[in-house]
Amino acid sequence: MFRRGPTRRVATFGWDLSRDTFTLGQWQVGRIYERRCDLSPDGKHLIYFAMDGQWDSAKQGAWTAVSRAPYLKALDMYGKGDCWEGGGVFLSNQSYAVNDRYFARDTVLYLNSGLQHDESYRPERKYGAECASVYYPRLIRDGWTLIQRHRHSQQHAVSVFERPAPDGWTLRKTAHEQVSPPAGKGCYWDEHHLIDPSGQVEDRPDWQWAELDGSSLVWAEHGCLYRAISIGESMRESSNDATLLRDFNADVYSVVDAPY
Repeated sequence: MFRRGPTRRVATFGWDLSRDTFTLGQWQVGRIYERRCDLSPDGKHLIYFAMDGQWDSAKQGAWTAVSRAPYLKALDMYGKGDCWEGGGVFLSNQSYAVNDRYFARDTVLYLNSGLQHDESYRPERKYGAECASVYYPRLIRDGWTLIQRHRHSQQHAVSVFERPAPDGWTLRKTAHEQVSPPAGKGCYWDEHHLIDPSGQVEDRPDWQWAELDGSSLVWAEHGCLYRAISIGESMRESSNDATLLRDFNADVYSVVDAPY
């Protein structure tokens, strides 16, 4: 899990889905582009793209790194020097690809993970070259279906993803790529909807993220993470039947050393 706030502070948390317990990883001073990140299938490694703006440093101000989840201390690091592309995806537990069609631009600072960087992989260009080039293929890989992709205007594209939920329901994710987005949103932002078996759409405007974990629904809103075992009729009116897994609002920046 990524917990952002204030703006230039991001914390990582490990989430044990079997027990719904959380382990603080580390804080990053700067920005982590969460849509350009990925977790290895076994949950042991994280690939991420970060920026701190220190352009004269060895990391070149922006970098792609592979770490041991949920920590950020880099095992493999590629200096980027700008915020075009970056990040990557795992192809297996032992291999990953960096999101950079011009890989020669990246500076290999060190490689200590023991994992293979597959330089033959090229991200799909039909989704652009930034967050969507990692985020959309990752959604499709993880069980989402791209239903529709269209442009409201030259400065606003929308991609609609869906996945089936229990009892005939459907979870819909509408991903926006937008210049001058609404207040409180970044240029890439999502909205979520639940569709009941009759086709009625229930908007969830406060959900920043939502996913299915087996037969249960998990989502984040207002800095809190929730789980609902059953979607059902109660979801039409409120989240009263949901379980609060963790409130991240009280977390504050701290220096944490990775245990490796």
